[in-house]
Amino acid sequence: MKLFVALALLVIIASLGTAWFFMLRSSHDSDRQRSRRMAWALALRIALSIALFISLLAAWKLGYIQPHGLQVESSGN
Repeated sequence: MKLFVALALLVIIASLGTAWFFMLRSSHDSDRQRSRRMAWALALRIALSIALFISLLAAWKLGYIQPHGLQVESSGN
């Protein structure tokens, strides 16, 4: 599960980098085509982020992952 989350985060960051690349790209492409590619890359990033969140919730509900909190030690009072 850790590998899945790490790979998903890398793909999300790559999608964000792709959008950044299209934003900074030289203007030999038309502005409309460049804007369309950038918007598609950002929409893909949002879809991947939502899919990751939903898959983490499903894994928690199915028992594949267990939440853990901070271990608080009692002061003995």
